[in-house]
Amino acid sequence: MPAFPSSRSTARPAPPARRLLAMLGLALAFLAGVLVPDSRAADQEPLRPLSVLLDWFVNPDHGPLVIAQEKGYFREAGLEVTLIAPADPNDPPKLVAAGKADIAVGYQPQLHLQVAEGLPLVRFGTLVASPLNCLVALRDGPVHSLADLKGRKVGFSVGGFEDALLDTMLRHAGVDPATVEKVNVNFSLAPSVISGQVDAVIGPFRNFELTQMALAGHPGIAFLPEDAGVPPYDELVFLANRDHARDPRLGAFLDAVERAVLFVLNHPEESWTLFKTAHPELDDALNRQAWLDTVGRFSTAPAAVDHGRYRRFAQYLKDQNLMTTLPAVEDYVVEVAR
Repeated sequence: MPAFPSSRSTARPAPPARRLLAMLGLALAFLAGVLVPDSRAADQEPLRPLSVLLDWFVNPDHGPLVIAQEKGYFREAGLEVTLIAPADPNDPPKLVAAGKADIAVGYQPQLHLQVAEGLPLVRFGTLVASPLNCLVALRDGPVHSLADLKGRKVGFSVGGFEDALLDTMLRHAGVDPATVEKVNVNFSLAPSVISGQVDAVIGPFRNFELTQMALAGHPGIAFLPEDAGVPPYDELVFLANRDHARDPRLGAFLDAVERAVLFVLNHPEESWTLFKTAHPELDDALNRQAWLDTVGRFSTAPAAVDHGRYRRFAQYLKDQNLMTTLPAVEDYVVEVAR
């Protein structure tokens, strides 16, 4: 719209002096509108970069991290967070320990072993606050209780901790572990039990493989470690280099994650929509059900820690001869400033 009356207007044109003042006023208003926002932007602190190595490819277990990105919680906390899926799931804790990344998503049982081996790691937050690991057999197969495993084959992916887990569960059921044949099936857990290669597998996540088997037409039955003599533990935790435990970015990161967890709990459908929009390759029946099965397992207070719980589990690992030393839990399980 013209700033002054057009030649078609019947209104009298403004005198030259008044016209000059009007133009000057418009120019000042324009400058005020342009310069003030720029000045404010200059006063804002730049976003602080933060690299987060996941434990595996993106999946519903990482829901709060994706939601914190999609809702802008990380940016509001002053962070520019990059989520990175590793080429090798064993690498993230090692890379963080070497100072080549800021945060790793790891597993509590492995954390104890890694620290006992000398890696300079600390747990500063929790993502999934209960075990997901379990032992799975076919629902219509020969194994209906842990006692039925006597004389049978059990598949595993990772030796050491999974061996100890299985042995504890067997002894709890009155089965001598020596009577059970252990078969390394690598990461082919569900397929190996479906095909009959083994009678059960230790290591599947109850929020994923059970649905995978059901969708394949072979429903499974799960036996839970915490029901069979294994102390409870956090499945997924946030790890940082010990020398960076006072980094203020860690507290800001947990604040954003906490907001995201509460959003997921309060708005599970909307959060699933955000998640699948960010990662359309995961928009299928398996991940949809995994999302629903995982929502209630996220820690609503990711910065909180129960040192007694960690001490009990560390002692359990030592009793299973997986650790020869027992480092002080307070040295690697910390609360960060927020």
